[in-house]
Amino acid sequence: MIIGVPKEIKNNENRVGLTPDAAYAFVQAGHEVRIESDAGVGSFFTNEEYVEKGATIVSSAKEAWDVDMVVKVKEPLKEEFDFFKEDQIIFTYFHLAPEVDLTKALIDKKVTAIAYETIVDRFGGLPLLQPMSEVAGRMATQVAVENLSAIKGGRGILLAGVPGVDRGKVTIIGGGNAGTNAAKIAVGLGARVTILDLNPHRLRELDELFGDSVQTLMSTPMNIKKEVESSDVVIGSVLIPGAKAPVLVTEEMIKNMGDGSVVVDIAIDQGGNFETSDRITTHDDPTYVKHGVIHYTVANMPGAVPRTSTIALTNATLQYGLQIANLGAEEAAKRNAGLKEGFNVYKGHVTYKAVAEAQDLEYVEIDSLI
Repeated sequence: MIIGVPKEIKNNENRVGLTPDAAYAFVQAGHEVRIESDAGVGSFFTNEEYVEKGATIVSSAKEAWDVDMVVKVKEPLKEEFDFFKEDQIIFTYFHLAPEVDLTKALIDKKVTAIAYETIVDRFGGLPLLQPMSEVAGRMATQVAVENLSAIKGGRGILLAGVPGVDRGKVTIIGGGNAGTNAAKIAVGLGARVTILDLNPHRLRELDELFGDSVQTLMSTPMNIKKEVESSDVVIGSVLIPGAKAPVLVTEEMIKNMGDGSVVVDIAIDQGGNFETSDRITTHDDPTYVKHGVIHYTVANMPGAVPRTSTIALTNATLQYGLQIANLGAEEAAKRNAGLKEGFNVYKGHVTYKAVAEAQDLEYVEIDSLI
């Protein structure tokens, strides 16, 4: 199989689909790997490193896309739709639920779209979403701290406080991977931390993990309202695999927060957890202010720490990518039920139910097509 790795074109997206070592694994398995020139430079991988590992450097995006399987990091943008071709496999993060134009392009071109974020492991976890959730969660607290400073327009609060002065309050909605990692950093900085989640079992796990360093609460509308309105920082981290993220924080709650408070919407690439997350921002211009509250809604947060993110992501994706390349997409899906869950669009049909429901499209079981 011919594998292509184009350079990412999303704003400040410096990650790359394969590290040189990962490219070597494909080459050793008998596949050809084409890397667009300088695709890895943002993650500090040189063209020479890829060549040393047996990959071929190609000079244009068109050449990197003219392959059997494209391995990327972020969803294709409109500028890339013309590169799609029938039966081509694209293996990347898609987050299709809010992406109507992209979904239509994949359907029209009969692309096989295999999404990192909906692949499951034998425990029911999301192994390819987890590493980036960990990065985004840890970054969420960092960017909140930065934007709380008065020089950024924030409330001028030090989360750790000092003797005789209250510590800052951080509320995290969602106790999954991203939320847990956000809490780890917030606790480490000395903040008062509350985590809300719907799952009583998860709340018990968080209580055992953090002890009295955090307060855990059931994620009810009343609890969300009370905690949000009294917080200096609110981090939204609730995702439903393949579906639009639930809106849990209303505009009225945001209006009742103090001026200069900060919200970080980790779920923005699937629509967001805040009613006021009405735009996706970029690393060039990451925030906006609404009702006096600073909103951070960057959809590719891990792109700001590309070296760490690329290595962590490739560590997780490589085994699945090799299965697809070695066996073909259909046979790989038949042998690996968790990988089969990654099929979002196949042969002109939407094959992931949450995406079909989000866009009011017909859903077709993947098992009926392979």
